[in-house]
Amino acid sequence: MYIPPYFRNSDTADLVSFMREYSFALITSNGALVPMATHLPFVCEERDQHIFLLSHFSKANPHWQSLQDGSEVLIVFQGPHAYISPSNYEKKQNVPTWNYIAVHARGLIRIIRDEEDTRKVLEKMIGSYEPGYREQFDSLSGDYISGMIKGIVAFEVEVVQLEGKFKLSQNKTARERENIMHGLAGAGDTTAAAVADYMKSNEEKNKKHDA
Repeated sequence: MYIPPYFRNSDTADLVSFMREYSFALITSNGALVPMATHLPFVCEERDQHIFLLSHFSKANPHWQSLQDGSEVLIVFQGPHAYISPSNYEKKQNVPTWNYIAVHARGLIRIIRDEEDTRKVLEKMIGSYEPGYREQFDSLSGDYISGMIKGIVAFEVEVVQLEGKFKLSQNKTARERENIMHGLAGAGDTTAAAVADYMKSNEEKNKKHDA
């Protein structure tokens, strides 16, 4: 991912937190003839100073059939984004742009073929997305769960490279950033407001760093 230095976030804790908050992502890989991509929810785990991303394909999805253990994949996590008007800038000679946050996780996939290990992936996803459902899940019949598991292909990706692009007007003046945050916060749009929140957090983080 192209990242100018002032937009790069290399703080692993920030990137892991972001992937957990915006966990519905896009997994991409090279197919035999064309690139392939699937939108999936992920669970992000940290084990022995390594990051793993877990999810599952539908068995009917041909994407997984193009993958082997050790195949390289790219998982794209997209966060809030917003149009930035040049009216926020101090000089008239400016053009519109877009603020956004994205994290790219490149890694090596391992297909999970064992039924019990597949169930563990499902349990981890339930624990991440709806812990209260676990009791109901555990009450389902063994035949029902076994049939469901036969219809999916679980996997985990060991992340080998993590990149974060937090494009939050860092290349603009403090006054211009304040104008942008004010405009986004008052736009009546939750996504724009989320960008404003990220900008504010970034401002506070930089102030602490400079103190």
